[in-house]
Amino acid sequence: MREVMDMLKALADENRVRLLFALKGGELCVCQLIALLDLAPSTVSKHLTILRAARLVDSRKDGRWMYYRLSKEFRTPSAGKMLALLFKDMDKTSRIIEDRKNLKRICGEDMEKLCRRLLGKP
Repeated sequence: MREVMDMLKALADENRVRLLFALKGGELCVCQLIALLDLAPSTVSKHLTILRAARLVDSRKDGRWMYYRLSKEFRTPSAGKMLALLFKDMDKTSRIIEDRKNLKRICGEDMEKLCRRLLGKP
C-alpha cells in the first residue's frame, strides 16, 4: 500500500507530471529540466527526489552533471499502467504540447553553456 501512496503523491503535482512527460522522450540532464520548468534548481531537485523516491525515475551522474530518465522497473505493476494511462490522457494538453516545443529548443542548446548559465558552475 505504501508504494502506491508514494506514487500517487508523486503524481499529484503539475511540475512532477511535466518532468515525467519530458523524460518520456529519453534521458535529460538536470539543467535541461530546470530550463524547461523555469524553476530554481533546488525546487527541481526536490521534485526529482520525490519522483526518484517513488521509483518513477532513475538517475546517473556523469562528471559534474546529473541525468534523469524514466524508470524501467517500477515498484508495483500498477505504476507502469498508471503512467501509460497518464501519458495517453494528457499527451495532447496545451501545457504538454508547449513543453514539448520548449524542450526541443532547450535540447538544441549547447549543454555545457546551458548548465553553466543555470547552475553557475565554471
